[in-house]
Amino acid sequence: MSNINNMTIMLSNYFHSLSQTPHRLRKRVLATWTPDQESNQVRQRSGADMKRKLKWYDLVALGVGGMLGVGVFVTTGSVALHHSGPSVFISYIIAGISALLSSLCYTEFAVQVPVAGGAFSYLRLTFGEFMGYFAGANILMEYVFSNAAVARSFTEYLSFAFGQNDPNLWRVEVHGMPKNYNMLDFPAVALILLLTLCLCHSTKESSILNLIMTIFHVIFFGFIIVAGYYNGSAKNLVSPKGIAPFGVRGVLDGAAIVYFSYIGYDSASTMAEEVKHPYKNLPIGIVGSVLITTFLYCLMALSLCMILPYNKISDNASYSMAFLKIGWNWASNIVGAGASLGIVASLLVAMLGQARYLCVIGRARLVPSWLAKVHPSTGTPLNATLFLGLCTASIALFTELDIIIELVSIGTLMVFYLVANALIYRRYSITQNTHNAPPLYTLLFLFLLSLTSLCFSLSWKFNQQWWALLLFGSLIITITTFFQHVVVVHNSNALVTTLTTLQQEDWLVPFMPWPPALSIFLNVFLMTTLKVISFQRFAIWSCFITIFYVLYGVHSTYQAEEIEMMTILNNNNNNDTNNPSSTTDSNLQAKVEIQVH
Repeated sequence: MSNINNMTIMLSNYFHSLSQTPHRLRKRVLATWTPDQESNQVRQRSGADMKRKLKWYDLVALGVGGMLGVGVFVTTGSVALHHSGPSVFISYIIAGISALLSSLCYTEFAVQVPVAGGAFSYLRLTFGEFMGYFAGANILMEYVFSNAAVARSFTEYLSFAFGQNDPNLWRVEVHGMPKNYNMLDFPAVALILLLTLCLCHSTKESSILNLIMTIFHVIFFGFIIVAGYYNGSAKNLVSPKGIAPFGVRGVLDGAAIVYFSYIGYDSASTMAEEVKHPYKNLPIGIVGSVLITTFLYCLMALSLCMILPYNKISDNASYSMAFLKIGWNWASNIVGAGASLGIVASLLVAMLGQARYLCVIGRARLVPSWLAKVHPSTGTPLNATLFLGLCTASIALFTELDIIIELVSIGTLMVFYLVANALIYRRYSITQNTHNAPPLYTLLFLFLLSLTSLCFSLSWKFNQQWWALLLFGSLIITITTFFQHVVVVHNSNALVTTLTTLQQEDWLVPFMPWPPALSIFLNVFLMTTLKVISFQRFAIWSCFITIFYVLYGVHSTYQAEEIEMMTILNNNNNNDTNNPSSTTDSNLQAKVEIQVH
């Protein structure tokens, strides 16, 4: 009977909360925290602290390891065959430039706010709770889906390592299930569960394991590059239909898809809470890993297209199949083993990152706070790691790569687009000085920049006249130049003083606002090259996470913050009789717990 009464009370309280949804949305959607609160007060909600043990070379290895296994072995063959042809290496260069610009934005945020939240924390500090939640939910979706897809690729390459030429050999076909969901992949599930247990043990030991695997992985890359150039022919780069058989449009379409390959550097930024000397180590780790990976991607893509003409490249296990087709069976086995090792390394890093995202979202009370707990002895987000490991394993059991790869790409591009916007807004409208540009000016610039970028991209996509491309391209340059010289230079004295002070402690993106502005343009452009079904799936996911926020997240954070503020006020009242002079400061602290733009 008591259980029924408790359930009735809980339902009554919940429906009462739902009736207050509009009020709570007004309070919470734009609620932000300061970097100091994020690094201290919010971080303490996890109980134990994550341990700062990582150095710059750990971050470089984590970034490189997280990206290499995903890009080359999962997307290169498919993009070369269907989109870019031999010019797939140019697709990697374009995607790499966009990733580099985004990594610069991430680095400035990561140095100033060295916590584990990545894009979630950066956007929550800048644009408010909902925008941070939206980015965090998309990043989690990308991690879980991409990790599941990569784990299935592990099974394909592992079969070649053992001399078997059937990618589906170790999968179990279930008749009666829908196509693309009927090949059960138990090796992929086993790999994810094994890595989950490893990550629960220790971050430092996991990073050492990744460092060892990444070193062997790069050596293995060298073998493929040399073998491909030795056995391949430059004629295959222009035969049968030239270096870009699908035209410039195909190269750019391919760039949007291979952007999937650059998710790994985001994992390096999520390790900021566990890095020694973030100011020195984070820029090297994040930017360095993107540069190294882009260089290796281009060489690997060229190697594959020199071995075979693009129209003979296989969709699945492309590199192993390429060596098999030219009669190098022994090399096919080595490629299978090396690719499997690289995929394990990339999975290890990506699963490190996804757990830390969920942990920090749990700290913000947007998901159950149980997921935010850090184990006191291992210093790892144990609950988040286990939960996401099970989710990833479940998806890897059923789902084929083609179903989710473009959904992952559009989510990644959207989040990187938002981070670039946040950097400009934070630098010119939030940075603490008395001569900031008015927020309206900065928001107007960001709106016009995004609008002209979208118009340029749609003109390209729908084959409009060249004058439209020239017009919108000129507008993008003019708008950015106007903002730089009118808004930024107008406040140059105060801004230079502020940035000079910041440079003593923080790393800053150079040549502002051009790098994030170019990042905004490239992310918008690459998004428009994706298929309509990608936007449909993204819209469904966005609706789902928005409904979750309205039904759960906003109420959880509102109630948690109200309780926290009342606790602070009660503590202040209890201390007033002993220290009356502290009343003003304490009340002020309570008032600034939540800031609303």
